[in-house]
Amino acid sequence: MHALKTIAVAFSMFSAVPMPQFAWDEDALRHMLVAFPLVGLLVGALMWCCVSLCILWSLPHHITGLLLTALPLLVTGGIHLDGFSDTWDALGSRREPERMRQILKDPHVGTFGVMHLVLLLLASFVLWTELASTWGSAGAPQATTTELGPLPPISLALPFVLSRSFSGLSVATFPLAPGDGLARSFASSADRKAVRLGCAAIAIASSAAMVACGSWAMIAAAAAVFAWYRIVVVRRFGGLSGDLCGWFVQTSELWMLAALWLTQTVG
Repeated sequence: MHALKTIAVAFSMFSAVPMPQFAWDEDALRHMLVAFPLVGLLVGALMWCCVSLCILWSLPHHITGLLLTALPLLVTGGIHLDGFSDTWDALGSRREPERMRQILKDPHVGTFGVMHLVLLLLASFVLWTELASTWGSAGAPQATTTELGPLPPISLALPFVLSRSFSGLSVATFPLAPGDGLARSFASSADRKAVRLGCAAIAIASSAAMVACGSWAMIAAAAAVFAWYRIVVVRRFGGLSGDLCGWFVQTSELWMLAALWLTQTVG
């Protein structure tokens, strides 16, 4: 029952999937971040199903790109986009850490947030569309749901797991921003040692599986963004907040997608 409660709370917080309602007490939050990557696993599984259907039905590349751009947002309810846009508003201000933390708490979206949000969605659409062209999803009746060229299913599923395992790991290891906030609430309620071990184990396992399938470039991209993430957290904001976690999830997934496109194109 504890595991079911933990998973249900994680999905209730980080996705738009209907879940049984449990009280958000310390027992539920203790290991919730370890269950966070399961949301990514669901996103990845649905992405693979979407790709398979697009190829089976020979949908045009741009339709496939649109569906694959929209699907993660529909599953998660766009929860990470809020942190992504707020973080870019703060980074664009180029102010001192205290003022940047204040901008993160502002409920309004500014120019920098809108600009980077549009760029994120456009980049995702273009990259997915270009990838779809390598799968032969339009005008290629010889393609089947298993004929994706060099792209194994795991290349679509596990990046969403990896980004969330890194995000959970950051909550349990990075310094926290002063004051109240979502990240501090989760960190204070969590069994931080168990979260560190659990998220690290998931990150290692998913990375090993991706390397075995030739997706090493995606792992390198995620690791580079994670290193940049820590620098931004410590030097620019003076500590971690929930908005920064969302910014990392979106940024790392975009760069892993770019790495996947690059390896597919070069290959």
